[in-house]
Amino acid sequence: MGAFAGYDMPLFYPLGVMKEHLHTRASAGLFDISHMVHVEIAGSQAAALIERLCPYAASDQELNSSRYTFFLNDQAGIIDDLIITRLADLRYLIVANAGCAEKDVAHIKANAASFDVSVTVIPRGFLALQGPEAEAVLSSHGFFVAEIDFMTGVEPKPGWFLSRSGYTGEDGFEIAMPELDCESFARALLSDERVVLVGLGARDSLRLEAGLSLYGQDLSDSITPHEAGLIWAVPKELRTGGSFIGAEALSEKIAAGRMRMRVGLVPEGRMPVRAGALLLDESGAEIGAVTSGGYGPSIESGVALGLISVLAAEGLIFADVRGKKIPMQRAKLPFVPHQYKR
Repeated sequence: MGAFAGYDMPLFYPLGVMKEHLHTRASAGLFDISHMVHVEIAGSQAAALIERLCPYAASDQELNSSRYTFFLNDQAGIIDDLIITRLADLRYLIVANAGCAEKDVAHIKANAASFDVSVTVIPRGFLALQGPEAEAVLSSHGFFVAEIDFMTGVEPKPGWFLSRSGYTGEDGFEIAMPELDCESFARALLSDERVVLVGLGARDSLRLEAGLSLYGQDLSDSITPHEAGLIWAVPKELRTGGSFIGAEALSEKIAAGRMRMRVGLVPEGRMPVRAGALLLDESGAEIGAVTSGGYGPSIESGVALGLISVLAAEGLIFADVRGKKIPMQRAKLPFVPHQYKR
């Protein structure tokens, strides 16, 4: 167990990080993600509030579709990245990161004061079932998920929420339910031999192989979506202005051109390079830093994400690890192909 976002969280179970990781890629891994926060926005101006908070047209969002987006500050830095699902015409569900829960809820409520909406934080158990066998496992437990596409969210029964999404690059689902239902449901899933428990260690290596950013490392309130390689999540028509918080700053920074950019990196040899390591060019000049790094069991190699100057030459990059220069090759992201069902 280890401390994470104010919770004691499982880092790994008896299988260990390596086997949990590989089992998820081959079959189905079960993660406890109950630390994440669920906020329901409802009312006649629910879409208008979300369009103020986030850079996308929530009023045009299709029912039961889920959207990856951000809260931005006035300087277009990322307050948090989140997924928003439209559950009904006047009702949306925001699922946000645990480490940002307090500031996210305060940010929502502060802005909601000017809109005709209700803001409800919903305490829930929340599980993620990830891997190529996830659909078959859930189907065998009475959930009709075969026709649900990636980034779709539904309410299969009162108090429950199910989306085809996840943080591993694999096909999979995130399932929320009343807290009292969570343990029995988890035990039911674990009675299936295809399912094993997976902790935070493998969750991190899985998301890193998939090239997925982690808030607090790869994303922060001083990093813009453009710098983070996530500008695809902002519709083109909103990159030159809009009514959302940070619109003017984002437009100006896009027009000026980014000074930093996210890159995928693979270190020479098998030794992983961890977050915080400085990145140097061939002359020894500092050009950035590793934001996330570790070992990728699926490809049997170290993998890393870095934020570097756009002026850095295309030559070799070196990571400074306790005074030793480790050669790093730039790599196309993701390191392991996504297996989402579309």
